[in-house]
Amino acid sequence: MTDVEALADGVLAAERSAISRAITLVESSRNDHRTAARQLLEKLAPHAGGAVRVGISGVPGVGKSTFIEALGTYLVDEGHRVGVLAVDPSSVRTGGSVLGDKTRMANLSTRSEAYIRPSPSAGTLGGVARATVQAMTVLEAAGFDVVLVETVGVGQSEITVAGMVDTFLFLTLARTGDQLQGIKKGILEIADVIAVNKADGSREQEAEATAKDLAGALRLVYAGTSTWVPPVLTCSALERRGIDTVWNRIIRHREFLGKRGVDEKRAQQQLDFMWALVRDELDHRLRTDADVAAVRAELRDDVLSGRLPAVAAADRILQAYDA
Repeated sequence: MTDVEALADGVLAAERSAISRAITLVESSRNDHRTAARQLLEKLAPHAGGAVRVGISGVPGVGKSTFIEALGTYLVDEGHRVGVLAVDPSSVRTGGSVLGDKTRMANLSTRSEAYIRPSPSAGTLGGVARATVQAMTVLEAAGFDVVLVETVGVGQSEITVAGMVDTFLFLTLARTGDQLQGIKKGILEIADVIAVNKADGSREQEAEATAKDLAGALRLVYAGTSTWVPPVLTCSALERRGIDTVWNRIIRHREFLGKRGVDEKRAQQQLDFMWALVRDELDHRLRTDADVAAVRAELRDDVLSGRLPAVAAADRILQAYDA
């Protein structure tokens, strides 16, 4: 049995072991753990919500871990307490997870003002969202005033992360030719700040040209609107240059939203999160229901052999669950 009261007290006292146990609890899919997690979050929620929440994604090879370590170290040196959560959507497909974040952020992980947590949240993307949002609550209640949420993969996970943060930062690289190629339109639509990383050495001029091209394209996209136009910056995480400018633009984005804008954004995110929780809970109940388990193997064989259409099999599962 989990002593929820003691665990909550440990989190509020910023005890690292308690923070780790609390996040493990909210990530768990066990029924008793889910009940305890809800009780824990009720106690922690009044102490959460005050952090700057930043989502970070990027093209393959962009150097996300190096950038996050550089940004996290800069923020710690500026007096902030920084929590890093890595969302790994690979676990949605395989149940596995990339757990190398602490080794890839060796310097930051040694700082007492920082906490790095890779999150192997197996199951649905709703499960990933549930675990990550609740882990953010734990970190905020423990006094971390900046929470960085990294997407390990690409695709729908980026949309998921954008739906749980205040500002979404997209990292890209200098490329020859059309700089918009390889950057999905949907990513540009959710990005609040764009940074061209690895602007160092012989690549610095190319990075500047890439940033200029991207900025020009974005101005055309946002022409005639009064909304926030994502700034395009250059930086070198390796040489720790331009990191302060990226952070300043993140803060400027929050200032553009204003307190009311941030509150409204978070309220809408809570509404979306409510439905994500409903879908995740229904998925969990379907997977653990005894009546569904009784027909699952038979239906699986029938669908694989072609004897039964998927639509009919889905109806049979729902009928078994309602029975």
